[in-house]
Amino acid sequence: MAQAQTQLEIATRGQGLYEFTRDAVAFCAESGLKSGLLTAFCRHTSASLTIQENADPDVIHDLNVFFKRLASEDPSLYRHTAEGPDDMPAHIRSALTDVSLSIPVKDGRPVLGTWQGIYLFEHRARPHRRNVVLHLIGD
Repeated sequence: MAQAQTQLEIATRGQGLYEFTRDAVAFCAESGLKSGLLTAFCRHTSASLTIQENADPDVIHDLNVFFKRLASEDPSLYRHTAEGPDDMPAHIRSALTDVSLSIPVKDGRPVLGTWQGIYLFEHRARPHRRNVVLHLIGD
């Protein structure tokens, strides 16, 4: 078994989904490993990761709208408000999604469905620089 690891820095412009599938595909190809398991890990508590449809932008729009309704940015609902009205809702959204993903790799590429993309899900309103660790183990 061999391993490879890298860290991506993803600049966000505020709340939304930011696709980084191409970066994950490039990392797998550059690793030289043909078969294995890719782990993506988000090093933040107010952002998360998801695999989602990347063909129809309405999917991304609807996800953003749904999560805004699900965890409202109403400071009267939360005790943790020191970092602004979007902070506690960001933690809730992150807790309801994933901070790590496991994706099989075959023939040097992540095994994703036709319409699947890998996304960082930014839950804060302001721009951030988010770190995602990619770790590949395999042959």
